[in-house]
Amino acid sequence: MYILRFLLGGSLYCLIEILWRGHTHSSMFLLGGGCFCLLAHIGRLPCSFARRVLLATGAVTAAEFLSGLLLNRVLKLGIWDYSGQPLNLLGQICPLFILLWVPLCAAGILLNGLLDRFTPPSARRRAAL
Repeated sequence: MYILRFLLGGSLYCLIEILWRGHTHSSMFLLGGGCFCLLAHIGRLPCSFARRVLLATGAVTAAEFLSGLLLNRVLKLGIWDYSGQPLNLLGQICPLFILLWVPLCAAGILLNGLLDRFTPPSARRRAAL
């Protein structure tokens, strides 16, 4: 089931980027797929929905920052640069885009919950290991 989540998450991430920026990069498929699978785990935590969304937003922001350091700073791919945004951190993340992750993470958690409803219990138990 995680292969399907990965493919769905990567596709959605790229689609959102294309709609927002007009283009994307192939590495964003990997980042989106990984983040969507991470949201599946966070969405199952035994805490409030609001807390799960905040945790997911932090996790996705951390993933964006770390991938930005690797892709943009080390490999010099120049995929994104927020250095013109106020309060940015090394041009890789900024408050405006962190705020945009909040509703996207909420939607991702809800979508993963919907996918869980259609996943056989035996597959959910294996995924939890």
